[in-house]
Amino acid sequence: MFEIRVICAPQDTERVVAALDGTFTTGTVTVYPTRDGQRNRLYIRADHLPTADAQTDTAHWPTPETAYDTAPSMVREIGWTARTAREVVSGTFPEREFWLRKAALLDRIALHDNSDGDDIPTAAADLAVQAARELMDLDDVPVICDPRAYVRRQYALWAKNQ
Repeated sequence: MFEIRVICAPQDTERVVAALDGTFTTGTVTVYPTRDGQRNRLYIRADHLPTADAQTDTAHWPTPETAYDTAPSMVREIGWTARTAREVVSGTFPEREFWLRKAALLDRIALHDNSDGDDIPTAAADLAVQAARELMDLDDVPVICDPRAYVRRQYALWAKNQ
């Protein structure tokens, strides 16, 4: 993820945003006038468009087994999530870690729920996607991939740095 700043004439703003959107995966565009008021300053959070290789590269998108290899048991994580929810609401615990661990827990439950190989989405899978999107919103990341895969990647990175 990176930020782009563009200064352009007001009449070019839409064309520039469209061109950037076609080249990168972009977030919200913030527009401010320049000091002289003659042009616009555009601030855009962007990321490279995903390639076919990036979607299948196991170094970047770990399997559930790899991502959750060192994770505590699901029972332990359920207890942690329940205890920590109050602290998140009161602002005494980092919200991102809570949503990351909660989304990972729900992903693991959904994987267990679908362990018979059935591809039919379950209620657990729906909850896992909702929690994953909550994390992606917190990270200010556009939904450009499977949200549950994003959680696995973020959890693997987080666990590696613990």
